[in-house]
Amino acid sequence: FRSTMDHAEENEILVATQKYCVERPIFSHPVLQERLHKKDKISDSIGDKLKQAFTCTPKKIRNIIYMFLPITKWLPAYKFKEYVLGDLVSGISTGVLQLPQGLAFATLAAVPPVFGLYSSFYPVIMYCFFGTSRHISIGPFAVISLMIGGVAVRLVPDDIVIPGGVNATNGTEARDALRVKVAMSVTLLSGIIQFCLGVCRFGFVAIYLTELWLSHFTFHSSSPSLPSRISIKIKTFLRNTTTKNSVFFSTVAVLQNVKNLNVCSLGVGLMVFGLLLGGKEFNERFKEKLPAPIPLEFFAVVMGTGISAGFNLKDSYNVDVVGTLPLGLLPPANPDTSLFHLVYVDAIAIAIVGFSVTISMAKTLAIKHGYQVDGNQELIALGLCNSIGSLFQTFSISCSLSRSLVQEGTGGKTQLAGCLASLMILLVILATGFLFESLPQAVLSAIVIVNLKGMFYAILRSPLFLENQQNRAETIWLTTFVSSLFLGLDYGLITAVIIALLTVIYRTQSPSYKVLGQLPDTDVYIDIDAYEEVKEIPGIKIFQINAPIYYANSDLYSNALKRKTGVNPALIMSVRRKAMRKYAKEVGNANMANATVVKVGAEVDGEDGTKPEEENNEMKYPPIVIKSTFPEELQRFMPPGDNVHTVILDFTQVNFIDSVGVKTLAGIVKEYGDVGIYVYLAGCSAQVVNDLSRNRFFENPALKDLLFHSIHDAVLGSQ
Repeated sequence: FRSTMDHAEENEILVATQKYCVERPIFSHPVLQERLHKKDKISDSIGDKLKQAFTCTPKKIRNIIYMFLPITKWLPAYKFKEYVLGDLVSGISTGVLQLPQGLAFATLAAVPPVFGLYSSFYPVIMYCFFGTSRHISIGPFAVISLMIGGVAVRLVPDDIVIPGGVNATNGTEARDALRVKVAMSVTLLSGIIQFCLGVCRFGFVAIYLTELWLSHFTFHSSSPSLPSRISIKIKTFLRNTTTKNSVFFSTVAVLQNVKNLNVCSLGVGLMVFGLLLGGKEFNERFKEKLPAPIPLEFFAVVMGTGISAGFNLKDSYNVDVVGTLPLGLLPPANPDTSLFHLVYVDAIAIAIVGFSVTISMAKTLAIKHGYQVDGNQELIALGLCNSIGSLFQTFSISCSLSRSLVQEGTGGKTQLAGCLASLMILLVILATGFLFESLPQAVLSAIVIVNLKGMFYAILRSPLFLENQQNRAETIWLTTFVSSLFLGLDYGLITAVIIALLTVIYRTQSPSYKVLGQLPDTDVYIDIDAYEEVKEIPGIKIFQINAPIYYANSDLYSNALKRKTGVNPALIMSVRRKAMRKYAKEVGNANMANATVVKVGAEVDGEDGTKPEEENNEMKYPPIVIKSTFPEELQRFMPPGDNVHTVILDFTQVNFIDSVGVKTLAGIVKEYGDVGIYVYLAGCSAQVVNDLSRNRFFENPALKDLLFHSIHDAVLGSQ
């Protein structure tokens, strides 16, 4: 051990004392280009490209099949002996969890529990054929179910008048049938939206939705339907269709109409809630020692069903139970497309949020296991699952985070594990569903609340509850909160997306500007305000921006350059004119006040007071010759200050510059040149050089000599 420590200390000393020396020319852009030779690139003609695009070959057909039916790629390569045991264990574990979650999340969607079983069967089978992720678990998801429930309760409230309703039972059944119709319509429309986005290759839209945006939008879009899911009878507040559904007004109505609290239901719910919460913490703490997470939800369902049936809670204590679970699959039915104009905003939100959750988890697990997922194909898969599934009375589905972790953590290798889980659901639908008819609704409510724990924690992670000032600057979550609270979901969604895009623009308009200095005796240049050891080079100012330069921030960049460096050409010119007047007054020659202060030449002249030429036809520095007629005797009239002769613009963090930025840059070069200050560009990427060339920045070929390979090249060139 001691020898290991000694060896480590020797390595640290060696690293700290190692040096390297590089001897090379000062690389301006022209000098570097002389050393490089571009590769010849032969581009195909338009005809060849069209021919290649429309040529049908077996390889191209195979790739298209692989793209739209990923199962045809991974199923033939299935390693039976290696994968089958893991998929079998994973499928059973996931199915045991999917059963209670399907029943519970159906109550969130405001539809009878059996429809949660349908949504746990059909979409899973379809995703196995069309999805690219091998590990995520598709089916009902708490947040999406909440959003579906919000739409269903809004359009079909509890106190709606059902024509022909004879008694409470018939009225409830008719209301549930209408809510199923609404859920099917929203599901079909959201599926169509997802499918169209996937076909149009719009999988990139998820990058515009931050985690905070998603969590807060889904929380506020779902919150009106939360109270009716916890076995508390609440008179739903309904606004007419011409008035937007605002969370604020719904919450006020909820608080005014809470009544008929069932103590027995509350007791059962709290007991199951405590069991699930403690059990999940146990699973989390000992997850590395457990072969598989304990299926707490399944045990809760079995225990709740047994207690309810044994003590006859429904008749004795008026506890709401799941009720009849009809055996068998329902025949296909056409969703009501006439509702599309009432639910299109909700469908867009559900489509985007559902895809964002799915692709996030899919990419996480894909990176862990070393394969890739296709965002566009995931959109197509979700679109088919939702649109085709709606024909079989399913509601919108997405990736379930908890089930996905179980499916992956218990050894699942492919989507055959998901198929096995769906077959367990099919068994319940066809044969054993009657066993769960006595299950109290409070048990499902407890399962729901525990699974929504992460969404509630997202509120505590919001900037209001954090001390980090950088997080406090995040405005997207606040916009989502306020807009959804007071404007409703449609305007809230639009406002939040616009603010998200404006935030990106604002950050590029207000980047970080730094003046760099040199770490002595090195070629390292760092922010002078951050470290004491860093010193500015006399006569040279190095200015850095960490954003692109374009129309929105070009003027701000120019102003920041003058402010941060303290070198303002207009002020320098004004000071020099005052000095000229003082000198003219002293010598009695008033005409000298109108003399030209500085002239800029575009060609090199050996007698122009420029820096001398280097021999052997090497570069001349500076490339832009400045002819100064400012007499040396006038210097005594100038105020004391830094004698800056060069400004270096560090472009290493600039990834593009548009036409407005190029014009601003040309103006900076001219403006500083008029007062005898050279402006050099350092560290320009190939893209930036192309942008400058395309926008005719190099009309004067000598301007190419302003470009240097690095800051240190520019410093040495200026000296």
